[in-house]
Amino acid sequence: MSVIAELAAFVAAANASGLPVAEQERLRLHVADTAVAALAGANIPEGKALQSLGDDGALAIRIGRQAAATRLTEIDDIHLPSCTTPSAGVLPVALALAARDERCDPGEVASAIWVGTELMTRLGVAVRGPQILYRGIWPTYLGAPVAAAATAARLFGLNEARTGHALSLAAMLMAGGVGRIHGAPSGRWFLYASAVAAGVAAAEAVRADYRGDPDILDKTWLADSHGIAFDRERLTENLGASSVYGALSMKPLCSAKQAIAAIEAFRTLSDRVPKEAIDKVRVRVPQAYAGMVSTRAELGARQSTMVSVAHQIALAALAPERLFEVDRSAATIDAAVAQFSAKVEVIADKNLEAFYPRHWPAEVEVEAGGDVLRQRIVEATGDPEHPLDRAGVVAKAHRVLDPLVGNARAEEWLKLAGAALDDRSACRKLAAAFAAGL
Repeated sequence: MSVIAELAAFVAAANASGLPVAEQERLRLHVADTAVAALAGANIPEGKALQSLGDDGALAIRIGRQAAATRLTEIDDIHLPSCTTPSAGVLPVALALAARDERCDPGEVASAIWVGTELMTRLGVAVRGPQILYRGIWPTYLGAPVAAAATAARLFGLNEARTGHALSLAAMLMAGGVGRIHGAPSGRWFLYASAVAAGVAAAEAVRADYRGDPDILDKTWLADSHGIAFDRERLTENLGASSVYGALSMKPLCSAKQAIAAIEAFRTLSDRVPKEAIDKVRVRVPQAYAGMVSTRAELGARQSTMVSVAHQIALAALAPERLFEVDRSAATIDAAVAQFSAKVEVIADKNLEAFYPRHWPAEVEVEAGGDVLRQRIVEATGDPEHPLDRAGVVAKAHRVLDPLVGNARAEEWLKLAGAALDDRSACRKLAAAFAAGL
């Protein structure tokens, strides 16, 4: 059986209701958490800019832009071993298509979300996502067409053969490499929106009897066209036997995941020393992402404030509530934050390499009045070892959404998203909201 055929058999037959109860509950939590990111992204300038970009008549394009607005919040989930952020590119596909085709059965929607999430993370593992990211290949962008096509094919009720054609067309639409994109609105999100839209369009094309190459992943195509080594076994091993949900991380705040362990370590230490007494902060991380988190926050580059560990640590010291702010489009950087950021140094530490990529650790040293305090975080809050529970997701949601949409709207949204995979009426309402742009 070809790789595509194995994937198609899983996509067409997978049933989320057969997962262990604990994994079903994690799926529900990730739906709620991603719905929070979607609503937040729709209510900030960069997300709105995507929605108003050019002609938005095609449903696939609108879905792609909604996925990108969700992803750019940096509060969506992530799978560390694959270095992919799956749910942002899957949930909008499932819900918008469910609304259009009036297929708002909670079990089918849950299954469609699962198969897209599973294929995204498995593909990232199969191409060694954590390693290729720092070659300039964005694993989430690479896998987005396939994940979106899998989700769409399941919502459309395509049989195995047609699902295989949809997946193969989507695979041929994969493009992982991106350049160094700066500024806001960022072209990065245009690219990601286009990748998700391409996957939806592939499934729609197959509904219209277009065909792909079901043997595409059995050849050397990925190596020849993209220069990417591909481990077939990692993609298909025990496919369907369990889900990836127990291995997904949730972000407890708004940040690139590479910076979260350092923020948590600093916050632990800062409880023991007055911020005005801090002379120096050293952040030790694996070599793989030391350069990335060393980025300094730039005016007009919203994303840089979430990547820069120095900026994030300065917020943790001086204005911790701003760690939950997804907008960050202000034209100025607070002088006190910039001054504290200058105290932060990033160091690549070989002693942390052994933990990566299963974990994305950091060790922080705070120097104050001649004393040095140290804290290492390997498994951060939100990681599988310390998962956010429902109360944690709700608390995060209010800190993110209340300033954007108000407490009452946030509470209503959480209740709707939390019930969507159990109640047909709630599923229909949530799907309608996604279809209407939230």
